[in-house]
Amino acid sequence: MFKKILIANRGEIACRVIKTARRMCIATVAVYSEADAGALHVELADEAVCIGPAPSKQSYLVMDNIIEACRETGAEAVHPGYGFLSENEEFARRLEEAGIVFIGPKHAAIAAMGDKIASKKLAAEAGVNTIPGWNDAIDSPERAVEIARDIGYPVMIKASAGGGGKGLRVAFNDEEAHEGFASCRSEAANAFGDDRVFIEKFVVEPRHIEIQVLGDAHGNVVYLNERECSIQRRHQKVIEEAPSPFLDAETRRAMGEQAVALAKAVDYQSAGTVEFVVGADKSFYFLEMNTRLQVEHPVTELTTGLDLVEQMIRVAAGERLAFAQSDVRLDGWAIECRINAEDPFRGFLPSTGRLVKFRPPAEVLGSVRVDTGVYEGGEIPMFYDSMIAKLIVHGRDRAEAVTRMRDALNAFVIRGISSNIPFQAALLQHPRFCSGAFNTGFIAEEYPAGFDASKVPHDDPLLLAAVAMFAHWRRVQRDASISGQMDGAAYTPPREWTVVVGEREHAVSVEPLAGGLAVTHEGRALRIESDWNFTDVLFEARIDGAPVCMQVERRGLGWAISHFGLQVEAQVLSARAAELLARMPVKQTPDLTGFVLSPMPGLLREVMVAQGQEVKSGEKVAVIEAMKMENVLRAERDGRVKCIHAQVGASLAVDDLILEFD
Repeated sequence: MFKKILIANRGEIACRVIKTARRMCIATVAVYSEADAGALHVELADEAVCIGPAPSKQSYLVMDNIIEACRETGAEAVHPGYGFLSENEEFARRLEEAGIVFIGPKHAAIAAMGDKIASKKLAAEAGVNTIPGWNDAIDSPERAVEIARDIGYPVMIKASAGGGGKGLRVAFNDEEAHEGFASCRSEAANAFGDDRVFIEKFVVEPRHIEIQVLGDAHGNVVYLNERECSIQRRHQKVIEEAPSPFLDAETRRAMGEQAVALAKAVDYQSAGTVEFVVGADKSFYFLEMNTRLQVEHPVTELTTGLDLVEQMIRVAAGERLAFAQSDVRLDGWAIECRINAEDPFRGFLPSTGRLVKFRPPAEVLGSVRVDTGVYEGGEIPMFYDSMIAKLIVHGRDRAEAVTRMRDALNAFVIRGISSNIPFQAALLQHPRFCSGAFNTGFIAEEYPAGFDASKVPHDDPLLLAAVAMFAHWRRVQRDASISGQMDGAAYTPPREWTVVVGEREHAVSVEPLAGGLAVTHEGRALRIESDWNFTDVLFEARIDGAPVCMQVERRGLGWAISHFGLQVEAQVLSARAAELLARMPVKQTPDLTGFVLSPMPGLLREVMVAQGQEVKSGEKVAVIEAMKMENVLRAERDGRVKCIHAQVGASLAVDDLILEFD
């Protein structure tokens, strides 16, 4: 077994590998960019080596620097995590040539599966179901349109070296095929240095289900059941679970056996994932093989009892798998939510900055797990992907797992940056998700206009009003207890109040209790017992004897409440104040259509217009790069460019002015 390994990655996956290595009594070396000098993985590792400036092309993607770090520290092996160099066959080969073990598959297997065109041909030869399509590189948008017509719309245009949603478009007509080909090719060339593009049939109402495989150097390969990854936004996974609520035992076995056949065909030695698209009739087709550890590997770990990082290390050290296919178990249900630094109320644009508060729910062995690479007070830089944590739960069945995830999301506090937690919580409440009757189009179908947390359904609006009343009562009780009040002028809180939650009013009366408050509305009384302090964000209580957790904080003259994805503003007023509030005019939103503002922090990569140029509504005007993604800005109306305020290469903050129209 290795004595020391280097982790060629950052963030939560670097921390995840360090935890397993520590349990196995293996020393660890972290590498970091200048932007990550204060990162958690640097603190957790036994040693750390700086490998370059903040941009990943100058640090985490520089093979020479990582190999030199191995030589400096005496690391015998490298775990690549996911992303960066994890699926780079040249990196695996160069490590091998340098006498350093790559904790992953051999470079030949990475090369075979990393090329999506070649991998489809290999899969077909191995007897794996493949999607109809054109598997050779396409050289022009006109040829792409011809091929798309032959296959039949809709089609999926994919970069051969793509991944993570980059270099992928779905086209429903000639125009979309033409534009999608050009976009995929450009995006793939910039992200992967490989602009080859192919086209395949797009399966309508598809599910994305993947099979985890594990192989050793002695010819043993097993599959560790499946993961359901159909909850996606713009082709990027949002929620994953194991097992799939859609598969039956027969289909699971058939998919698993095909995945094993493919792994054996390339002499696969490590953890890997074979991804399938599954139709409504349970027909399944090979998509691609990821020759690395997946982001969603924890759901497999919780349902099989296996540590996949440990298995990868043992296989790399030459050990045989200690179990056979018949030993693989499927215990209960696990769900993972990816907690990303993005703003769900601004089109999920990246959010960077300091984590003023970062308080994940308490971990419970076998029930609740948090994998993260950040800490309270740390920075979320703009140079890397948006993931800040993974929240994973396990239950006896899917219903219990869903309930535990809802409760855990309610208890996850992040402030200082925006996160997708409200959106995740809303998804966990959605009837289609709860029923398991969804596909990869679920989010686009259910949230076509984006996400609005103020409109998430809630099954008990009075509960929110009662909590707001409790919070306000605690505050006025403090005011009433202030010493030095004038005789005869002491403040006595009234017992009758009006609670305005969103657009709904609740006339309530209150009765103080020992350790709590009784709130009554139209004959229904809620008994709230809690030691909550109004300076706390997390509100934990027993309401009518049942535990309740939500987030409550003072905002202006009211209270901001977050519960099960719903976010509302509540005000607690006297009846007269509520009457006057209803008469207040609504402030009109200013017209900003004559300006192009930066919707996120990022780097201004391109300005596509010039001063004095006539621009049509919807025309591309600028490109901003943030967290490894390019975001195109378009004009909201026709006009002439009056002035360009920001230069290409500038670092922009949210709402910085880029250009304006006459």
